[in-house]
Amino acid sequence: MIIDIPTNHNFATVKFTLNRNIATSRSAFTNKQRLQEYDGVFWSAEVTLPPMQRADALEWTTFLTRLQGTKNTFLLGDPSHTTNAGTYDGDFLVRSNQISGGSVTLNFTASTKTLTDASASDTFDGSEAGDFILVAGASNDDNNGTFKITSVTSTNAVVVDRDIVDATSQSCTVNENVKGITGLNLARVGTASGTIKKGDYLAIHDAGTTTSNPVQYVLAVEDSTAHGFGNTLYGVRIEPKLRADLPSGHYVKFASPKGQFRLASNQTSWSVNEASIYGLAFTAIEVING
Repeated sequence: MIIDIPTNHNFATVKFTLNRNIATSRSAFTNKQRLQEYDGVFWSAEVTLPPMQRADALEWTTFLTRLQGTKNTFLLGDPSHTTNAGTYDGDFLVRSNQISGGSVTLNFTASTKTLTDASASDTFDGSEAGDFILVAGASNDDNNGTFKITSVTSTNAVVVDRDIVDATSQSCTVNENVKGITGLNLARVGTASGTIKKGDYLAIHDAGTTTSNPVQYVLAVEDSTAHGFGNTLYGVRIEPKLRADLPSGHYVKFASPKGQFRLASNQTSWSVNEASIYGLAFTAIEVING
């Protein structure tokens, strides 16, 4: 159950932390390092409220007790950035996949940063410059991961934004809006238009309705402007990576987005001094479903 957070006082301080699970091993002989990033990436927040008298504090003490420790959840966003800097004038965007995705044999050409469908199966039919794709399965790690398409040469070839290594006949998968990607392909909802700016927050939602709930809180890390036919599409580079596939038709909230959090502990406490002034603070972690 989502419990409404009180609005009678702003926070005194909030410390947001982006937590990643990355394993590191180091060779005792060569000092070379190997890294493995796991799926567990999430936000945490340490919240401190200003001193307040009992009448105001009751809103917060009852809120905290209604959370029942880690059982229930609440919505929380960066209080210093409640309004995004981008000019996009709609509340939501919606997932928009341009390609079918799936298995494909790829050639990688380093000199031109080109990915080519070696089987000529029109893998990139529908792609637009500005779209993001996730490549997996290549033998060299430099050829895997998130790529932004900078130009479309044909339905079988695209030029991408980062360096790659020459390789041929690589059995890969190419997909959009899937778990692990750090770029979203979205479309406007209705006639909305405008920009998404670096530093804007977005909330990935669990359905394609205005009453849906957030399942992941992400940050745009570069500017995005509309592209594609009729300037209806947006490619948005994000951090952290998607924790789960973004299903067809699901919304991404732009206007006053929030993440879904729960208390980090099952203990609820506050302090009261001799003047009946309350001190309240709590730590929360982002909800990870599934």
